Parts: sequence; structure tokens; C-alpha cells
Amino acid sequence: MSSLTKALVIAAAAIVVALPAGAQEIVRAYGPGGPLPAMKEAAEAFSKSHGVRVEVVGGPADAWLQKARADADLIFSGSEYMMTDFLRAMEGRIDEATIVSMYLRPSAILVRRGNPKGIRDLPDLAKPGMKVLVVQGAGQTGMWEDMAGKQGDIRLVRSLRKNIVAHAPNTGAAKQTWTERPDLDAWIVFNIWQVANPQLADLVPVSRNYVVYRSSGAALTKQGTQRTAVRGFLEFLQSGEGAAIFKKWGWMTVPDREPVSG
Repeated sequence: MSSLTKALVIAAAAIVVALPAGAQEIVRAYGPGGPLPAMKEAAEAFSKSHGVRVEVVGGPADAWLQKARADADLIFSGSEYMMTDFLRAMEGRIDEATIVSMYLRPSAILVRRGNPKGIRDLPDLAKPGMKVLVVQGAGQTGMWEDMAGKQGDIRLVRSLRKNIVAHAPNTGAAKQTWTERPDLDAWIVFNIWQVANPQLADLVPVSRNYVVYRSSGAALTKQGTQRTAVRGFLEFLQSGEGAAIFKKWGWMTVPDREPVSG
């Protein structure tokens, strides 16, 4: 054994000895509030089965971005364009090759308990006198327009636009607005928010004529790719157990259509 090899072996041994006995490995994940309930439950399940502590921080990116740049192992998103935004915001720290689109959730309409206005589908929100709340950001930028314009009918877009009386920057802010303004009749948002807050509103599913879907994805940071535990957590999120957790929180975990080809 050469003197250099001996030195490296001694150094490696010193590092191992320096680790505190029983120290638990930590995986740090950051992302928006939408997938947060499912991500937290998945993190708890992975921690119990693998002995690895997973810390999940969610909410508006402004609240966690600076810290994520320093120590994030995994970033999760609430839409494809959001993940693209995170690529830029993380300033090259995300390994783009690891991005995976995991699960979809549909747009939906939340209404007051008991649905007093008898809302059945998106065109009902365009009727005179309706007051509608939408989210302009956080994975939902332009979502109401995508829904209203899906059939190529500009009249629905015009009428719905006139009835939108509140625009929230994210779903957390929208939730607060919905609570503080009982005059609001409907809230265009993802179905998962009613699943997580069943006492807040009733859910009206949107028909295929108007529904749109957006995904939750995840990616490893460049430092995360170097760690087996981090790669294992990403695999767990896509596993059968991970899918069952996301399904519980309202996410679509299997395709309901044949894949598009050609």
C-alpha cells in the first residue's frame, strides 16, 4: 500500500469515527403548498420504513427559496411550468435530468356548504351576479382561462371574466379570502384543496368539456443526486405505496386515457 493510499484510508476512518453515534440521515425537500399534505405523509412513511429523517417544507417559494438553495436535496412542484420556474430560481442547483412528472389533479369548483347557488359546472359561474375567486399563480396561472376557453367559445371566457371579483397570488391567500368573504359564491381551484379542507367548502367536479389537469413533479438537486437516501425517497414517491398516499389526498395515480402517440 502506497503512502498516499494509507493517508486516504486513515482520513476516511477519521471521518467515520467523527460521526456521532446513532446520527440519523436527513433528506430535505421543498415545494409548494398543494402537494404538501401528500408529501408530508409520504415523508413520514419513508422515514419509518428506511430510518431516514425527511424534512418537508412547503408553501410560497419566497418563504423557502433562499434556504433551499443552501441545503435542498429534492424540489417538488405543483405544475410543469412551476418546475421550470424552479430550475431558474434554484440557479443551476437542480439536476434537470432527474425531473419526473408524478401525479395529476383536476381543476374543480369549490362552493359554499350545501351549494346554495346550485352550481353544477363551469358555465354556471358565468351567469349574471355570480362572484368567483381564482388563483393567479402557484401552479394555477391562467387555469380559469384554459378551462373557459377549452371549447373555443370566447363568450364563456368574457362572461366568466366579468364575474371574477378576486384574484389571489397563491392558494393559501385564496383560502384566507374565501374565509373572510362569505359573499364569494365559487372558487376555481384544484380538487385537492377540498380534500384537505372538507369543512371549508363543498366540491363540484368540472365536466370533461372544461376540466384541465396539472401535475406534481419532483427533482433532485445536484447535491441530492450524490446520496442514496435522497434517490430512494424519489423512487418511493413513485412507488405503489407513494401512489396510494397521493391518491388518498385526491391525486390521479393511474392514467384514465390511452397515451397520446404519433
